[in-house]
Amino acid sequence: MPKKTIHYDVIVIGAGPAGFTSAIRCAQLGLKTVIIDDWRNKAGQSRLGGSHLNTGGIASMTLLESAKIYHQLNLDIAKHGIHVEAISMDLPVMIQRKDKIIDAISHKMSALLRHHKINHIQAKARLLNARQVQIITAEPHAVSILDAAHIILATGSSPIQLPCAPVDNDTIIDSGAALNLNSVPKKLAIIGAGVAGLELASIWNRLGAETILLEAQENFLSVLDQQISGEAYRIYSQQGLDLRLGARVISAKKGHKKVMLEYQDQDGTHTLRVDKLIVACGRKPNTGALAAPEANLLLDENGYTYVDNNCRTNLPGVYAIGDLTLLGPMLAHKGIEEGVFVAELIAGLHNPINYDNLPSVIYTEPEIAWVGQTEQALRTAGVAIKIGTFPLTATVRALATGKTEGMVKIIASAANDKILGVHIIGAQASELIAEAVLAMEFSASSEDLSRTIHARPTLSEAVHDAALMLKERALPLSAGK
Repeated sequence: MPKKTIHYDVIVIGAGPAGFTSAIRCAQLGLKTVIIDDWRNKAGQSRLGGSHLNTGGIASMTLLESAKIYHQLNLDIAKHGIHVEAISMDLPVMIQRKDKIIDAISHKMSALLRHHKINHIQAKARLLNARQVQIITAEPHAVSILDAAHIILATGSSPIQLPCAPVDNDTIIDSGAALNLNSVPKKLAIIGAGVAGLELASIWNRLGAETILLEAQENFLSVLDQQISGEAYRIYSQQGLDLRLGARVISAKKGHKKVMLEYQDQDGTHTLRVDKLIVACGRKPNTGALAAPEANLLLDENGYTYVDNNCRTNLPGVYAIGDLTLLGPMLAHKGIEEGVFVAELIAGLHNPINYDNLPSVIYTEPEIAWVGQTEQALRTAGVAIKIGTFPLTATVRALATGKTEGMVKIIASAANDKILGVHIIGAQASELIAEAVLAMEFSASSEDLSRTIHARPTLSEAVHDAALMLKERALPLSAGK
């Protein structure tokens, strides 16, 4: 079949959070836009949303909600004077609920594309040059060439594979397959105690699996503020997670319905026999087949796309956003902001992104959320700081709900009181951090935060009280003080 060329203003490759949002904004700005994506669900059906929706953050968070309810009914509900007998779990129904929510969100995304008159092509795409993209569909020998003045690359990322633990998605599985198990493993090991590993551990530990995390680094969650990571280690260990640091896996072999692991730590070499092994040791950008060699798209040694501060690649008119770049961490909301930014840049607008005030969240229970700089980074840089911390055990709302684990920590400049970082571990930390992000975006001081009236009783009072603690004037109203 002869090739045909179709012209657009903007071609977006990838329909995850970054690509989808960018396509919508381009259409809103009057640009003729097409979005190309080849994601398919377990049944082989086309689904928008990329890994974030289908096998990542949203899928994980949805399954965790079911796990939390099951865990509470088994262990915590009696504290409320409620007695329930013969609690049982139907894991396939839990998985089905997750899948139905994912499908509903994907269908709404499809409706939005239609509403904005964006052409959606279910196909593989390859960048040919700065103006052209090759489309190869499932139809035999059907090849089209799309032409546009602007091309946005947003193909996301995928789990890193380890040679020592080859994934078969049967007994040795990746993070996506870990959200679709048909039974709860009696004994589960996870390689990696970072964000993905901890989120998966939070699910399966609550559903009854003996859960062991093997982390090669000696320090737990080293990217976090050390005080918060220390608190997280204590809380998660008390919950029953077996956290083994400095544990480097050297081999994993599939046996008879089991996995035999061998790992090394400072005490030597150890073996471990588990029912399932999850490999969750990070992600890599999906750039392997993104561009034809003759396109000369510049990548670094790890496959990340080179971009300038405006998300421009080395090819004129070609942009890369989301997980493809090193402009910021691999976060959905970072990709979304870049998608909007690039769309507006193409339309002649310039609204830069403040990467310094980018919030991060780990969706465990309790959650961890942070924005800005850590205490250790500021002290290493020689910045004079002051710190206010407030425990959730002294917050009335936390006591009433029984979710008292955690704390709020605010770091401010000793010179001018400007807030430099906020770090939270506790229930609804992902929601509480929004106040801190807004305060920092407007260059607020801890005095500004302490003088902002907070409703009572709420969890957000802990943010207010942490600000007051910076001035050693927290009011003695909270229980436990």
